[in-house]
Amino acid sequence: MFILKSVVGKLWITIIGLVVVVLLTLSLFLFRYIETSFPKSKDQAETLTRLAVKVANEISLHKEERRYLQVVNELLSAQGASILMVTANFEQIDPPFAQTQDKTFRYTDFFTKADLQKAFAGQSVDNRNTSSGPRAPLSNQYTAVAVPYMNESQTQTAGALILYQLTQSAEETQAYVKKLFVVVGVAGFLMTTFFAFFLLTRITQPLLQLKKAADLISKGEYDTRVPITSSDELGELGKTFNHMGQKLSDTIKALSHEKEHLASVLRSMGDAVITFDADGKVILTNPPGDKVVRDWNEIHWTDDWSGQDERQLPRKPETVPEPLQPLFQGVISEAKEMTAKLHVQSEVWSVVMAPLYSHEIVRGVVAVMRDVTEEFRLDKLRKDFVANVSHELRTPLSMLQGYSEALIDDIAATPEERKDLAQVIHDESLRMGRLVKDLLDLAKMETGNMELNLRELEVNTFLKRIHRKFAGLSKEHGITMTCILPEEELVLFQADEDRVEQVLTNLLDNAIRHTPSQSLIQLSAARTRYKGEDAVLIEVADQGYGIPGEDLPYIFERFYKADKARTRGATGGTGLGLSIVKNIIEAHEGTVHVKSQPGQGTTFSITLPCKAV
Repeated sequence: MFILKSVVGKLWITIIGLVVVVLLTLSLFLFRYIETSFPKSKDQAETLTRLAVKVANEISLHKEERRYLQVVNELLSAQGASILMVTANFEQIDPPFAQTQDKTFRYTDFFTKADLQKAFAGQSVDNRNTSSGPRAPLSNQYTAVAVPYMNESQTQTAGALILYQLTQSAEETQAYVKKLFVVVGVAGFLMTTFFAFFLLTRITQPLLQLKKAADLISKGEYDTRVPITSSDELGELGKTFNHMGQKLSDTIKALSHEKEHLASVLRSMGDAVITFDADGKVILTNPPGDKVVRDWNEIHWTDDWSGQDERQLPRKPETVPEPLQPLFQGVISEAKEMTAKLHVQSEVWSVVMAPLYSHEIVRGVVAVMRDVTEEFRLDKLRKDFVANVSHELRTPLSMLQGYSEALIDDIAATPEERKDLAQVIHDESLRMGRLVKDLLDLAKMETGNMELNLRELEVNTFLKRIHRKFAGLSKEHGITMTCILPEEELVLFQADEDRVEQVLTNLLDNAIRHTPSQSLIQLSAARTRYKGEDAVLIEVADQGYGIPGEDLPYIFERFYKADKARTRGATGGTGLGLSIVKNIIEAHEGTVHVKSQPGQGTTFSITLPCKAV
């Protein structure tokens, strides 16, 4: 069946079909011509019989007329007939003219003596219609008739005249033509088959090479070429194919370079880029975009399936994450660019979504997302800073203005009252000075311009001095302060003593102001390990009011304060102390942590490496 599907097989079948149709049509018309042009065996015998009777009637009368006999001879020769004459004694005599064939026949070649007896008796005898006895040798090749002829006096039969010619019946001619057509058909089949397999090398082989080359190109081998072996149409086809392959190779290389360029641009982008189709399926991402899709789907997937057996959890779909769904649907429905800021857990993302068109139909959406959490936080800090500074300055300024106006208007009647008003103005000015000083120090720390006077610091001696400094203040408030130090010597080889003292001063001052009387504040130190090196751990623990859990992540931010109702005294802090603490410790390449529970106190832990840089 394979050969019937090939070009050669189809061409072979086509040519065979054409040859068969032509031969059948030709045989049909030829057989019709034979039937009309060639007499049948019976008709041929009757014609010979009539002719033989005429010749027999005339031959005895005109034996001496040579001209007549010559005409008869020519007429018989024109029809391919010859005559034999046999006497009643079965003696063959020559006619007045010679036989037309080169071969000399005997009467026994056509008739038996029994057949001639009938002719001697005055009957016409046909060798095709003789008795059922043995037939003459040439009865199947020649049609012969025997008729009586008379003597010169026309009184009795002198013998028999035999007229014969080759049998040319329509049946035999048709049989011959059929054999001829069979031979021609077989020869045509063989020649067509040979011609078809000849075409296999001239036509099919180049086509097979083209097919093989096309298959290789479809598999990505764009440098494949076909050999050109002729200058005909197949050769032109091969040249066109090679030219097409070259153009395709150049185009694929250009597209590949463009794709690599685009992929490099996408990979190098810090923003997350995600492309969705119209159904919301992710079709293209860069690394940040892939992380966003997986993380956000992970969040939604975990929320939807929390508490389920892990083996029953479905595979996380890479579709439009839940936070992007409203914006995605809006871009698809309105076919225009949209922007939004999304709050996903503790992160803030700026999202720009634009539609992708295909023949004026929205076929997808591209989203460019940027993590603006830090910018959002800094902007919030900036706004809070302005608000907090304004708030912190407004109170002392109002008091300065109010008390100064009281002095100007002589509201104070006695020198003691004027002194009290002036003292308030002095205290508020000192408070404003401390605020400005803290702001300047914090600005220097955050910009990296803070200068540290690094030298060796003996921690035990240093903490004993700090304990003595705050012991009297804590006693005034009814608070017991203890200092627990190890027996071994603790040394910081590179530390700024003044800055470390500023840290502990802030922490102990906060502890005293937020700890009720009859409570305990503990200052302690111990040796520890930090980043694989020796370090010193300093802790300040109180039994104060504690810090709520929701406030803990923000206590080191500027101007952040817990409930001011828990602050002792008429004036509270500036809200910058803990921020300064964190910056000083980080400048020493250390860390500061806090643990607190409302009503159970607060513990600040400071870790400083012994070999701080």
